[in-house]
Amino acid sequence: METRLTLVTDTQTEHSGRKVLTTEQRFRHFRRVMESLLQDAQDTWGDIWQELQGEVVEGAAVHPHAKEGFQPRCGWPEFLERMWILKHYLDHAKRFSQGKP
Repeated sequence: METRLTLVTDTQTEHSGRKVLTTEQRFRHFRRVMESLLQDAQDTWGDIWQELQGEVVEGAAVHPHAKEGFQPRCGWPEFLERMWILKHYLDHAKRFSQGKP
C-alpha cells in the first residue's frame, strides 16, 4: 500500500485553507494573549492580597499579631489553589514571551 505525503509550508495558504498572519498581526495577537494572561495573574494576586489584608497586613505594614499565624478567610485549599494559579499564569506568560509553546 502506497502512502502519499504532502509537504506543508507557510506559503501554502491557498491549499491549506489557513491564513498566514503577517508579522504585525502575529505581534498584535501576542500582545492580546499576554494582556489576558497578565490580567488574570493580576486578578489572582489581588485575591491573594485581599486575603492578607486586615489579618496579616494593613496597607504595607505587617500586624504584630501576624506572627501568631495566618488563617485565610477562604480556607487553605482555596488560598493555595490561588497561589498555584498565579504561578501557572506567570509560567505561561514567561514561556509565551520567550517564544516557547
